[in-house]
Amino acid sequence: MNLDIEGHRILVCGASSGFGRAIAETLLKEGAYCIVTARRQELLEEIYSDYPLDQVTTVPMDLTEPDAVDRLVKYTDEALLHGVVLNAGGPPTGTPLKTTMSQWDEAYQLVMRWKIELATRLAPVLAEHNYGRMLFIESQSVKQPLPSLVLSNAFRAGVTSFAKSLALEVADRGVTINVIAPGSHNTPAIERVIKNRSESEQISMEEARERMEASIPVGRMGEAEELASLAAWLMSPLSGFVTGQTISHDGGTISGIFG
Repeated sequence: MNLDIEGHRILVCGASSGFGRAIAETLLKEGAYCIVTARRQELLEEIYSDYPLDQVTTVPMDLTEPDAVDRLVKYTDEALLHGVVLNAGGPPTGTPLKTTMSQWDEAYQLVMRWKIELATRLAPVLAEHNYGRMLFIESQSVKQPLPSLVLSNAFRAGVTSFAKSLALEVADRGVTINVIAPGSHNTPAIERVIKNRSESEQISMEEARERMEASIPVGRMGEAEELASLAAWLMSPLSGFVTGQTISHDGGTISGIFG
């Protein structure tokens, strides 16, 4: 399928690993121009060095730093921006009674605050041109909270509610805003979840992984490239009638009827 995004300028956050990397690479293969950002400059340069210089721009930065969004927005000022993928790693594992207030403060910065600031800065830019795609990569926990992940459960749900509210505000100006809610995937981020389960249940990492996979109806974890194909469609002109939605990508894990 031709997604009709050749030449589109798309900002992808957290593009050095996992979902962010897979999404950026899928978009690049479709002919999009990507601005990719992550904290480690050397890793960004290693991953994207084989792409033409006129197709990808690497912007190393920590988006939780106070002036990060200001600096990042400057890269979108010079030409038309077609879309942005808001993606980042998750906070530490923990239950409500084993989580400190400093961890709550740090998780707010990591998971929620910068996304709200960047989205509210870029949504008017997209709306001014009467076209735009904005996509948040969150977690299945926004539909069904996960054990020992209270920080992620709380803040990702907040981001999802924010995305829905913003989607309604710009829907009549050609801008769509959606959320993908991933379940367990074979990405580096899943290792901390497996480790936490291994320690809490006093079983090996291998057994913890096997139990997680057995609990997924399709019988396996997802691959980042599978999610990226959905993300690429949502970032394309073909998805213009889909907005304000939270779409699960979880192998059937969510038990609710609207999973």
